[in-house]
Amino acid sequence: MSPVPSHKTVPVLVTGGAGYIGSHAVLALLDAGWPVAVIDNLTTGFRFAVPDGVPFYEGDIEDADLLARIFAEQGTQAIMHFAGSIIVPESVENPLKYYHNNTAKSRALVAAAVTAGVPHFIFSSTAATYGEPEVSPVREDCPQIPINPYGMSKLMTEVMLKDTAAAHPINYCALRYFNVAGADPQARSGQSTAGATHLIKVAVEAALGKRGHVGVFGTDFDTPDGTGVRDYIHVSDLAAAHVLALAALIAEPKRSLTMNCGYGRGFSVMEVLDAVDRVTNLTIERQMQPRRAGDPAALVSDNSRIKATLPWVPKHAELDTIVAHALAWERKLADLRD
Repeated sequence: MSPVPSHKTVPVLVTGGAGYIGSHAVLALLDAGWPVAVIDNLTTGFRFAVPDGVPFYEGDIEDADLLARIFAEQGTQAIMHFAGSIIVPESVENPLKYYHNNTAKSRALVAAAVTAGVPHFIFSSTAATYGEPEVSPVREDCPQIPINPYGMSKLMTEVMLKDTAAAHPINYCALRYFNVAGADPQARSGQSTAGATHLIKVAVEAALGKRGHVGVFGTDFDTPDGTGVRDYIHVSDLAAAHVLALAALIAEPKRSLTMNCGYGRGFSVMEVLDAVDRVTNLTIERQMQPRRAGDPAALVSDNSRIKATLPWVPKHAELDTIVAHALAWERKLADLRD
């Protein structure tokens, strides 16, 4: 395991920092003493998700003039890039939106970073770049054959970063997320998007009466109970991995990293809904529906690389804990909206 300094911090710009995962990364950076600024166009993010005192720029990451101003004002030395579109079925229906938001805009951001001499870049990638892997758990060196435009748009950005790092003085870490869930244990942030498609978010909304049922999309997958299996990772554990990854980039500026972010075990849709029933002491109505386009049967991470590379020790890996934190945030969100 490489030594990762805890004392050397640099100013970080978080793109999409008013969104779900980005806002938790901001909290993790602040908690660890890093200077942070946020850019977000608030298309899906929320201004209330950015803590007081954090410099906030409402704008788009393809605005080169705005980025240059932010870099100059904040002395930016690292970027954590979360801004983008993330809904798989929507990417199948509207691929050009995803190639614009996730690929073309990322290219603009990387170009601005190179121009300004920003040396470190953390990229929010996805296990969707693997498509339907032939082995499980999935290793980082498994073939990347996306089966939907969302996964392809992220893979294209990974390739772009690799080529850019070979040509310019910038290093990067691509973190391939599995299924992100839960909320900040102190309920400072959580998944706030109306109409979200994340299973645990949808299920706790149903438990609180915000939805009448939970759709189960596909019951004929080649899995033990026929429903899709996913590796669910708590968003705060994921955010902690980003901070450690950034420290690793700073410690070894000539090294770039690509790592899975997951727990190395999967739960089916039915097992997740059983957990929500357990935590809430309710029975959520489940409606069986056809498979969604672009959904693989199972995605479970091999997380041995991140554990060997970073001193990353998940703190919230229990499924019932993830559900409990999501539920607590959903209750707080109702109060915020009221």
